[in-house]
Amino acid sequence: MGKFVVKTTNTGVKFDLKATNGQVIATSEIYTTDAACKNGIESVMKNAPVAAVEDQTVEGYATEKHPKFEIYKDKAEEFRFRLKATNGQIIATSEGYTTHANCVNGVESVKKNAVDAEIVTE
Repeated sequence: MGKFVVKTTNTGVKFDLKATNGQVIATSEIYTTDAACKNGIESVMKNAPVAAVEDQTVEGYATEKHPKFEIYKDKAEEFRFRLKATNGQIIATSEGYTTHANCVNGVESVKKNAVDAEIVTE
């Protein structure tokens, strides 16, 4: 079972979703309040399991409806994903992956781990 780890930073509050093995598989933006961060977590829990996958690295990809995971390449040519809620807002992002397959595995891990992840504050 995964877990959401809530952390206070210099500029606000954020969460990391960690897989069972302790690896960070998704990160949030910086929120101004604990309540906003908690809402972000609830949004990931609700949207991740049902989100379609839009692979923007494929030519002529099909545009999916929200909620969705968008797989894309960053400036460093690494694969990344972002999870967008039903309103189109980005609610979680990934690290950079060197291979497309690892990025897809990251998406699957978020779908699986977000559902019943416990919430812990550090």
